[in-house]
Amino acid sequence: MARIPDEIIKRLKQEVSVQRLAEARGVKLKRHGKELKGLCPFHDDHEPSLCINPEENIWNCRGACGVGGSPIDWVMKAEGISFRHAAELLRAEHPALLANAPVVKVGTVRKLAPPVERDASDAEILNRIVSYYHQTLNDTPDALKYLEERGLTQPEMIAHFRLGFANRTLGLRL
Repeated sequence: MARIPDEIIKRLKQEVSVQRLAEARGVKLKRHGKELKGLCPFHDDHEPSLCINPEENIWNCRGACGVGGSPIDWVMKAEGISFRHAAELLRAEHPALLANAPVVKVGTVRKLAPPVERDASDAEILNRIVSYYHQTLNDTPDALKYLEERGLTQPEMIAHFRLGFANRTLGLRL
């Protein structure tokens, strides 16, 4: 799939109003100096923590989620989709920005199920992480070869102590 030109990205960030996107999501905004403030729709907000700067067309949550950015970032957060899909959705709403390019109707990045439930106990979370690293070790021949070089060759010992391999993929999974 062709890359979205930087010029189109720049125009989306300038021409699509974050204020309109927030109001379309049901956020009631009130003027607060140069900014607009409202309740952040991305977390349980009791005091207005969502700040929108209409002049710069950016937003920022100064509350629990602490996220912010451009109109594209808003759509990514609101819809749980990739940068490309968010840009394509915004382009579809602004025909002048299409420039004869096909519009992606469905995100190409699939949503992953969360690795643990929000209300999971610390012990359950730790157990899932240990299991993840243990499975990663079993699936990585180079890691098993390293253990063999260190004299750790007994499969029963590896299983009993649930040895694992941290290859930095857990962060991607989370």
